[in-house]
Amino acid sequence: MILKTILSGKHYQFKSVKDVMAKANEEKSGDTLAGIAAHNMQERVAAKVVLSQLTLNDVYEHPAVDYDHDEVTRIIIDDLDPLVFRQIKGWTFEQLREWLLATTTTNDMIHYLSQGLTSEMIAGVCKLMTNLDLITAAKKMINEKTANTTIGRPGTFSSRLQPNHPTDNLRGIMASTMEGLSMGIGDAVIGLNPVNDTVSGVTAILNTFNEFVTRWQVPTQTCVLAHVTTQMQAIEKGAPAGLIFQSIAGSQKANTAFGIDQHLITQANQLGKQALHNKGQNVMYFETGQGSELSSNANFGADQVTMEARCYGFARHFDPFIVNTVVGFIGPEYLYDAKQVTRAGLEDHFMGKLSGLAMGCDVCYTNHMKADQNDIENLALLLANAGCTYIMGVPQADDVMLNYQSTGFQETATIRELLNLHPIPEFEAWMEKIGISQNGRLTSKAGDASIFMEKEPM
Repeated sequence: MILKTILSGKHYQFKSVKDVMAKANEEKSGDTLAGIAAHNMQERVAAKVVLSQLTLNDVYEHPAVDYDHDEVTRIIIDDLDPLVFRQIKGWTFEQLREWLLATTTTNDMIHYLSQGLTSEMIAGVCKLMTNLDLITAAKKMINEKTANTTIGRPGTFSSRLQPNHPTDNLRGIMASTMEGLSMGIGDAVIGLNPVNDTVSGVTAILNTFNEFVTRWQVPTQTCVLAHVTTQMQAIEKGAPAGLIFQSIAGSQKANTAFGIDQHLITQANQLGKQALHNKGQNVMYFETGQGSELSSNANFGADQVTMEARCYGFARHFDPFIVNTVVGFIGPEYLYDAKQVTRAGLEDHFMGKLSGLAMGCDVCYTNHMKADQNDIENLALLLANAGCTYIMGVPQADDVMLNYQSTGFQETATIRELLNLHPIPEFEAWMEKIGISQNGRLTSKAGDASIFMEKEPM
């Protein structure tokens, strides 16, 4: 294993595989904050050169966090298919990149090979790709999952309807829900971030969602994004959830900061399969985001892309319905500007899909970040071209409860029309049934929430 190179007559020596991985990462303010980033572009290129010649086995033998002290590492390593890994362990990262981008490499081939990749390997090849590479490779990957409906089918572009309210007022929540549905938003999930993390509050919102979805026969699933333990208590008491949510991280220590561990998520997954009345077996919903491990001093000297990849290794163990990266939510401490947010969104999407997940993205930013709504629309369009499973639908793209900027209802509708994409088939048929869509295009009734007030369901 060679950890040095010469570029333009200058010698570059790296301390470890972790050091190479960190310095090969594209510029991120979070890596700079952690003191592990390349000092300049020349050192970054040198690290990429070294990384390109490392083998997959080199990285397998040097996980970001020690196997004996971290359950996320153990999940990633123990879930590896040893037969597949033996076939590719001698590949260099340069070879893996070229194979993923080759026109002869198919979705089925990638699905097979991905069983032999650890999260660190997925992060490593990501660092050698340009933005266009990430889009091209991700586009090939098709990951379908089924809860009440099936998501991730080719030709579809879905959305999570996010009707958050600053006081959890049920009338306010449902006003946003009806407006979003009238624009064709919500085929991935109707999912609300609650202000109050209580069993009674979660139950009240889920009951309200369920009453409306049942009455109007909306083909989707519902979720309240409280802490997983709160949701479990509500479900055990009969609350009608469609998915069980939890934010996750890339190390055991960071997950502990979230109040979770492998055992708890296993229990939640089992409860979901027993108690949720869905057609399929995918019952979990996870969210991630670059930088969360450093926030809890739990990155163990690893860069934020590598730690993010480990989130997806943890997630795939539970075969969730959906996962999304909340890409710009933490702020400029970890992703300084629009360029870094764009890169992170494409990285996360690619790594999630290569991990076998139905991967979405909350294309977002905070008001103290050097980004604006045009930047977010650019990233949303790039992700849609990369085969992104879903994005968010937030009223006016402005979350008045979480106080950040995301994508609204119009972005999903416009991208669908621009790229000839559709909601999932059952949802599109429902849209036609209630008159907001015809022949795959929105009608003049679209966006008018009063349609749910003026007539009875058909």
